[in-house]
Amino acid sequence: MRITKEPEERKQEILDTAMRIFYEKGYEKTSITDIAKAIGVAQGLCYRYFPSKEALFDSAIDQYAEELVSQFPIQTDNKKFHDQLTLKVCEKLSKIVIKLLEQAKEKGEILINDVQTAAFFCVYGQIGILLDETYTAEEKEKRIRDFLIYTLRL
Repeated sequence: MRITKEPEERKQEILDTAMRIFYEKGYEKTSITDIAKAIGVAQGLCYRYFPSKEALFDSAIDQYAEELVSQFPIQTDNKKFHDQLTLKVCEKLSKIVIKLLEQAKEKGEILINDVQTAAFFCVYGQIGILLDETYTAEEKEKRIRDFLIYTLRL
């Protein structure tokens, strides 16, 4: 028997289920079919709301980050907390981005010499490199300069 739901309710159900399955199986091992089966709908319904697995993943992560941030109202006395939370989320995301870039490099989809620097730029901008205490100031400057030259073809 087919169950009809309001569009926003159905979209939220897809997001919630996707987040759970991405968490359990990982992004690479999760398919739209997996998500649709867990909900008990055809995979075409998922594509009605999200054009791709990547778009669904991005929406789920964005919503999750928004939920985390909304639990802590911004006040001047907790700026340090928000800064630390931001850095911690970036730290966790950078590990995922490094893996994705390494996989893309292995498949020949991208040509990047310094995957870690590319991932840090994707997640933090320059903050990740500037905050990394394992590099000297000169190494940080060189990594940033080299990456910008490579990326922007300057």
